[in-house]
Amino acid sequence: MKTSGHAADDVRDDTAGLRLHAFRGIRYVPDRVGSLAAVTSPPYDVVVRPDGLLHLESADPHNIVRLILPQAVTAGTRHRKAAVTMDRWLAEGVLAPDPAPALYVYEQQGDGILQRGIIGALELTTPDEGIVLPHEDVMPHVVEDRAALMRTMAANLEPLLLTYPGDGDGADEVIARAVQREPLLATTTEDGFHHRLWAVTDPAEQAAITTELTRHQALIADGHHRWATYLRLRDEHPSPGPWNQGLVLLIDTVRYPLRVRAIHRLLSRLPVADALDAVGDAFRVRRVERPLPEALEALAEATTEGNAFLLAGDGAFHLLDRPDPALLARTIRADRPEAWRTLDATVLHATLLEHVWHVPDAPEDIAYIHDTAAAVAQAERRGGTAVLMHPVREEVVRDLARQGVTMPRKSTSFGPKPATGLVLRSLALD
Repeated sequence: MKTSGHAADDVRDDTAGLRLHAFRGIRYVPDRVGSLAAVTSPPYDVVVRPDGLLHLESADPHNIVRLILPQAVTAGTRHRKAAVTMDRWLAEGVLAPDPAPALYVYEQQGDGILQRGIIGALELTTPDEGIVLPHEDVMPHVVEDRAALMRTMAANLEPLLLTYPGDGDGADEVIARAVQREPLLATTTEDGFHHRLWAVTDPAEQAAITTELTRHQALIADGHHRWATYLRLRDEHPSPGPWNQGLVLLIDTVRYPLRVRAIHRLLSRLPVADALDAVGDAFRVRRVERPLPEALEALAEATTEGNAFLLAGDGAFHLLDRPDPALLARTIRADRPEAWRTLDATVLHATLLEHVWHVPDAPEDIAYIHDTAAAVAQAERRGGTAVLMHPVREEVVRDLARQGVTMPRKSTSFGPKPATGLVLRSLALD
């Protein structure tokens, strides 16, 4: 496949681009739940508040978190519990399939953002095919757990967030018409975002969307582990078939640009004092006597000159910047593009975590937290270290993805992310 100079530009072969399919969505029956907002959840890896699971489970006995993060002693028991729960909710009429296959127009609005896109079942492709481009590495244990859950449930519970550059017709025209109609659902979630969903069932409108998408490739903005899970499960099942597709939300970022935020690291077993002692002269270290918002401004200013990190966990903030060039040269791979070698995430993992702090790359040692205040609070409560990051520019992400170079995992957080629980996909119905 030939591409131009961006990670999600047009493709020239109309048979080789994105191939989106309609599906019979499964949705909550409003009369059977307290409210639609009360049964939704952030994506499974963004449930970060200390009482996150309990808070969501308490919001409504049918909250989607009971499916995406089931609780039990063993992994196998958790996955079977989720499958039994979903079957029961379907039998009781809490969940119900829509009558006809559809593509879904999804709108989110809040915090100064209006975002609209298309939810559908996307034909799976490998990174080598250059149609769906990842930009981050994945953690094998997370893929294994997600695969076991999806395999047991035979369902896609959460749409991945993919971006593409639309050309102003096709999907855009269908979206414009859809939002003038009465939505299937409308709700406002706890974060203040308003959500609306419409079904596109007309064959001509579906064709307008799918025809446009065949001219494009997409960048995975959020959901690398779930995409890797889709590919693993596809390889386990005969093709063609429902396992050859995965649930996605496609956003035209020419019309609806996403926000890019950082994902922070929580090192529960490394106290801040030990982290600072180990750094020594490898970085310049300055104590920042400011509230969190102003400390983050100091971090942003420091990153204009090079790699910088903000450590927290002892009731103060400590700015690390100006790393020793000789240390970077010894610890960072030289066989990658300059843009990759100078990423904060690259320097953090290759230089600080591996070489300076000797922190194993294991879930019990490194947690990934999207919310800045939550990262600081958890570090202080556990006596560990929060490493606060500055966001990567979107053009850097796209350029590396175009080159086929993946960033260290959890390097970026694109958003807003779709709410989980508004529409599900059962592979038994496809």
